[in-house]
Amino acid sequence: MVIKELVVGTSIATVIVLSFYGINVFPVVLIASVLLFLIFRNEIVDKVESLNNKGKGHKNISQISFDEIGGQLSAKNELIEALDFIVDREKVKKLGIRPLKGIILAGPPGTGKTLLAKAAAKYTGSAFLSASGSEFVEMYAGVGAKRIRKLFKDAVTKAKKENKNSTLIFIDEIDVLGVKRGSNSSHMEYDQTLNELLVQMDGVKVSDEVQVLIMAATNRVDMLDDALLRPGRFDRVVNIPLPSKTGREEILKIHCKNKPLAKEVNIVEIAEQTFGFSGAHLENIANEAAIMAMRDGSAVILQKHFTTAIEKVIMGEKVDRVPSKDELFRVAIHEVGHGFISEYYEEKSVASITIAPRGQAMGYMRQTSKEQYIQTKKNILNKVAMTVGGAMAEQAFFGEFSTGATNDFKQAISQCKQLIDSGLSHLGTTNCEMVDSNMLQKEISNLIEEVKQETLNVIENNKELISEIADFVIQNETITGEQLREKIAASNDSTALC
Repeated sequence: MVIKELVVGTSIATVIVLSFYGINVFPVVLIASVLLFLIFRNEIVDKVESLNNKGKGHKNISQISFDEIGGQLSAKNELIEALDFIVDREKVKKLGIRPLKGIILAGPPGTGKTLLAKAAAKYTGSAFLSASGSEFVEMYAGVGAKRIRKLFKDAVTKAKKENKNSTLIFIDEIDVLGVKRGSNSSHMEYDQTLNELLVQMDGVKVSDEVQVLIMAATNRVDMLDDALLRPGRFDRVVNIPLPSKTGREEILKIHCKNKPLAKEVNIVEIAEQTFGFSGAHLENIANEAAIMAMRDGSAVILQKHFTTAIEKVIMGEKVDRVPSKDELFRVAIHEVGHGFISEYYEEKSVASITIAPRGQAMGYMRQTSKEQYIQTKKNILNKVAMTVGGAMAEQAFFGEFSTGATNDFKQAISQCKQLIDSGLSHLGTTNCEMVDSNMLQKEISNLIEEVKQETLNVIENNKELISEIADFVIQNETITGEQLREKIAASNDSTALC
């Protein structure tokens, strides 16, 4: 500190003397300002931060309970087991158990990782501090490490202030500062900040007056440094997957509690139609359905509002593109082709078919997917048939298919690669990376061509019915899965009577 004061005093004296002799001091002042900034940069950064965060401190987010979080039953149970080490501290001491220092919540975006951290703080009765990984990385070396030290110091201070014996620190997007060391070779600040986090976690003792638990969330646990994940730091990784059908039902019920639903609304059916949706997506669907009801001037939310909301979340808002009459018929044939083949191989698999342009798509066939975790060769080939069904319907009606099938064939190729990687093709037990490119191309082409021919035969035998359904879609813009199945069933009954 004395050295810094001498530098400042010398600089000021030099400027005064030079100006007294009539020398232009501007270059000197400029150089001196730069030097002073470099010398006092940490103090300047700290002062700016204190002014920006005055009265704020770390985020103190309102807490919720585990009962208020739908789905994720297995993740909640695993998390509660780890949190019991903090709740039953005396029992833990008697059994000689080392409490966990850190827990990683890993999963896709929108699955409720932050909500689980809030619930954990309430469950343990801990003080709660929240921060984001990006807050600890700056262009100036040492700033991030200093913020890490301050975070752990604030955690203890906050717990004592609130008369609590534990604190939960939640770091969102920890992969920003916890990425493998050496990944950012041009910026050592990342490594310095990570090193400080490791040191601080090692400094947390079970015998401390205030027990500190660090929870962190990430979508990319594979990117984290191995030193973070070793026992004694982040001891446990809790996977937060996308919710199952039962979980989606629970989440939808929670988000619809404050909304007036019509008696016809079937939450189970909505859950079936939202396979692969996260909790955030489901909340958005409930909100969009309410917006649709308000647009229609309806006092309650109807089932059709949820159907439209699902399509909007998947495909985006309707666009103003108006295709010609010929294009509209082609689009209708294409989408009905997808839907018909889907129902042909798997009953009750279609949720709706629409030709209303949304996003980049001219039309869309939406499926009701089952919770299926393993697939056979037949399952995959049936999916390929559904995927190419639109193109084959165009082939049957117009003699050729269009560029509208481009993405369909990309998807079909991907499905065939999955089949090959699983050892279900004629190539035997292998994977696509090990197979010669020409041989791989030939095998994929053979698989798709065989499915295309079978699919074309099915469509040729049902052209009249597909045309009738396409006309209905053109007139009504959309056909639901139930309406589609009714038309197929009526056609089958008529054929049987003949």
